[in-house]
Amino acid sequence: MLALNQTASGAFSAQGSVSVTLVKCAIDDDSNASDAMSVSGSAAVSAQFVGVVGGISGTQNVTSVDGTVTGYHVVPDPYASVTPPSFNGCDYNNYSTHGVTTINPGVYCGGMNLGAGAVVTMTPGLYYLDRGSLTMAGSASLSGTGVTLVFTSSTGKNYATAKLTGGATLNIVAPNSGTMSGIAIYGDRNMPVGTQFDLRGGNSQAVGGAIDLPTAAVSWVGNATTLQPCTQLIADTIQFVGNSGLSNNCNGYGTKSVATSASLQE
Repeated sequence: MLALNQTASGAFSAQGSVSVTLVKCAIDDDSNASDAMSVSGSAAVSAQFVGVVGGISGTQNVTSVDGTVTGYHVVPDPYASVTPPSFNGCDYNNYSTHGVTTINPGVYCGGMNLGAGAVVTMTPGLYYLDRGSLTMAGSASLSGTGVTLVFTSSTGKNYATAKLTGGATLNIVAPNSGTMSGIAIYGDRNMPVGTQFDLRGGNSQAVGGAIDLPTAAVSWVGNATTLQPCTQLIADTIQFVGNSGLSNNCNGYGTKSVATSASLQE
């Protein structure tokens, strides 16, 4: 779990009655703000280790196995050097379905809308979302193994984003080799800082591998550890808006290690 913004208040935050349980998983917060990590109300966060460059608001609500450290060092995005292969044109435009179907890798221009009742299986490969958004209704399902969703824009405007409502089933696993090894969700580094990704699928939301959205503001609910033992979440800012459980048992997933305390290196 890595929040990259170096100045934001609440670069990592959990508010209200949220419970966040991170199994063998560290929280690294690069912000130097006095409240770089904010855990308020009756929210509770537990992790293997917590390292914050700045300070913590709500320290009493944070527990960690290997310690909580403020004044910590900046942790870089381990995927900063990764660039997806280039693409040209559109294979699909304004893709939308309510049915049961299998889709193939390619360039999906104008977004991807999975309506109520949609059950979509992805064959292995790269799925470029060129502008628009990935939207999923509460009863929609999107699954695949060996896949990477690339959120980008061929015009430099209207970068693709994602909006998942509660109950949407997202169950994807990254490829474990090749250029995009270990990355299940990738955000173009030219995307404007603060671009919103609402990933609120709840316990039916499970992502195996890395979610690398270095300029995005991510709102997250879900990823029960019983569904997926390996999830890395890297974003500009991270906000937990519902009960969540993540785990970092990533052997065989092709992920890179997030540099943190020595005891947590993969």
